[in-house]
Amino acid sequence: MNAKLLKQWRTSVALTGLLAGALTISACQKEQETELSLEDSISAEQSVPMSAEPAEPNDVVVDTQDSSLNEVADDTAASVNTGVSQINYSCSPELQVEATYKDTDNQVVIATANGTTTLTKTNDATNPEVFGVENAIDGGEGFVQWRVAHQDRETGVMRTAGANAENVSTYECKRTDEGAV
Repeated sequence: MNAKLLKQWRTSVALTGLLAGALTISACQKEQETELSLEDSISAEQSVPMSAEPAEPNDVVVDTQDSSLNEVADDTAASVNTGVSQINYSCSPELQVEATYKDTDNQVVIATANGTTTLTKTNDATNPEVFGVENAIDGGEGFVQWRVAHQDRETGVMRTAGANAENVSTYECKRTDEGAV
């Protein structure tokens, strides 16, 4: 073979090798995925795996043959009680108060014939507990304070005032019901 033909053959082998290498490299690179249009994603059916096992029930079944009715009632009350209790009070001078205590929020909602307001606990003590709000019971200008004493919140004192903060009404209240809801 002559030298010129050998140079051409070597050049074409080198170019063929480079071309094969470039094709190999481009084949290894990740292709950009085509994005689905909104219509494609809406019409695409998605499969959800299902179990052959039935779902576990959320209800707790209590076997009353092994438990006394009092134990069952105590369990039920404990699961229903979520830190909210409602107590009715009869106050003097004449006023009926319904207090809904939200212990987890440190609040009490006081409802009377004059209106309803939410008071926030202002002290860390448990006896007496002191609640207050800077508006009147009807939502107008004034204040409401509620102090309740004893472990079972048996007695309370409510102080209210309207726009004239010097004219304060004080009510002494006693619990009239046994129930906490």
